[in-house]
Amino acid sequence: MQKTLGTHNYYVYILTNKKKTVLYTGFTNELKARLYYHQNPEANSKAFTTKYKCWYLVYWEHYQDAETGIAREKEIKGWVRAKKEALINGFNPEWKFLNDDIE
Repeated sequence: MQKTLGTHNYYVYILTNKKKTVLYTGFTNELKARLYYHQNPEANSKAFTTKYKCWYLVYWEHYQDAETGIAREKEIKGWVRAKKEALINGFNPEWKFLNDDIE
């Protein structure tokens, strides 16, 4: 079934670990579900987020177009950490973990 124009939801997001020393940038069409999978990885997962315990959402952007969202994810992934921190600081100055705010 095809979604009607304007009802697509895509997200670029940044996760960190409990001590906020590692950043992970990702892209998904189901943010709440994706957060669940980051927090509940498969046994023996070798994923970056599992290895570094990056489960805490500190930043996200919403898009209705997948190509735009993917381009933005790639852009952010190419940034140095200081630029990513500035992005997070503008959105979430206290670096509050936002996982429970996502519906």
